[in-house]
Amino acid sequence: MPRVNLLVMRAREPEKLAGFYSALGLRFTPHRHGHGPLHFAAVDDDGGVFEIYPLRRSEGAGPTQELRIGFAVDDVQLTVNNLVANGAQLATPPTVSPWGLRAVITDPEGHHVEITQPTDQ
Repeated sequence: MPRVNLLVMRAREPEKLAGFYSALGLRFTPHRHGHGPLHFAAVDDDGGVFEIYPLRRSEGAGPTQELRIGFAVDDVQLTVNNLVANGAQLATPPTVSPWGLRAVITDPEGHHVEITQPTDQ
């Protein structure tokens, strides 16, 4: 099965959004490809890249819309508490599901983020 190796979000406030996802444990660094815009990139151990770019103001584009992403964590409640303290809105409190303990939060740009603690933990 293919695996996702790149995720790009567009944000009104990319630095703020990178700070938010840093509270989840991602490590972002400022980056620029050639003459492109300054953005933030986090690279995982498998080479997957998560980038947060500013909006393309010249094209009148808005932020990424209706994106839903998910992260497996060791402790859902601790992670949710940390993210809410860093600007998340709680959409669905931690609830037992077939995939483990699961909560949904909304990040500062409005993306839904699923936080799951797998049942084998």
